[in-house]
Amino acid sequence: MKNKVAVIGGGNVGASAALFIAERALANVTLIDIVDGMPQGKSLDMQQAAPLWHKAPTLEGSTDLAAVRGSDVVVMTAGFPRKPGMSRSDLLKANADIIRPAAQAVKKHAPNATVVVVTNPLDVMAHLFWKISAFAKNRVIGMAGILDSARMRAFLAMELGVSGSDVHAMVLGGHGDSMVPLPRFTTVSGIAITELLAKDRIDAISQRTREGGAEIVKLLKTGSAYYAPAMSAVEMVEAILTDQKRLVPCSVLLEGEYGLKNLFIGVPIVLGGQGVEKIIELKLTPDELAALQKSGKDVSDMIAELSVAV
Repeated sequence: MKNKVAVIGGGNVGASAALFIAERALANVTLIDIVDGMPQGKSLDMQQAAPLWHKAPTLEGSTDLAAVRGSDVVVMTAGFPRKPGMSRSDLLKANADIIRPAAQAVKKHAPNATVVVVTNPLDVMAHLFWKISAFAKNRVIGMAGILDSARMRAFLAMELGVSGSDVHAMVLGGHGDSMVPLPRFTTVSGIAITELLAKDRIDAISQRTREGGAEIVKLLKTGSAYYAPAMSAVEMVEAILTDQKRLVPCSVLLEGEYGLKNLFIGVPIVLGGQGVEKIIELKLTPDELAALQKSGKDVSDMIAELSVAV
C-alpha cells in the first residue's frame, strides 16, 4: 500500500480515525501521541485485526512527531476537551500549544502533505496550523461542515423515517453555536425538505444540529463525540487520496468569498487530490449571508484572541 496517513492524537477521535482508514484500506497508518505505549498498543491491536478485514494495511504507533515523515495526509486530532472551570481562552491557548509543534513537525518532515484539522476550536486551530506550517491554503482544511451536515442528515432521516444516505444537507459557518444550517439547500433524493416537513420541525432540527455535539456530551457526562467526527475526517482523507472531487462543506481559508477574509470557516468546496480545488459561492439570501458573516465574526474574534490574525 503506497499511501501513508499520519494521525496526530491517539485518543478516541484519533484512534477511531486510524481504525476506519485502515479498515477501508486507504493507506498505511501511523498513530502518534505523547503518551508512551498508548499509540503503539492501539496500533498493534488494530494490526492484529487487519487479517480479519482481509486487507493488508500496516499500522504503527509512535510518540515522536517526526513519525509524520513522508505522509500524504496528516489528520490532526490531538487536543484538550473543554473541562469544567476552563474558559474559552484557556482552551484556545492550551490547544494552540499542541498545534504549534505539530505544525512545525509536519512542515519539516511531511512538506507535501495535505492536512485535515479536527482539534477544537476547529476553525481557529486550522488557521493556526496553516499559519505555522506556511502551507499553501489548499492543503490545510478543517473538518467541520461534513460532521455538522452528517448530524443534520441523521436527524432528518430519523424524523422522516428514511435512509440517511438519501438525505443531503448543507451546513456552513464556524464549527460551534453560530453554525449555519441551510434548509434551502437540503434535500431527500432531490426533494427539498421544505416539501416534506413543516417549518417548525425544520427549525427544531436545525437547532438540534447546532447543539449536536453538546447533546452527546450531556449524555456521556464524561466525554464527547468521536465516532462521527472520526468518520467525517476519514471521508475527507478518502476524497483526497482517491481524488474524488467531492462537493462538501469544509473549513477553509477565505480571501473575500462571502464577504469574509483572512479566516477559516465552513463553506462548500470541491475536495480532491489537490486538497481544496475550488470554493463554491452559493447565492445566499440576505438572512443566510448575515448569519454566515456573524459566524465569521465569532471565528475572527477567537483568532484575534490568539493573536494569530494576518
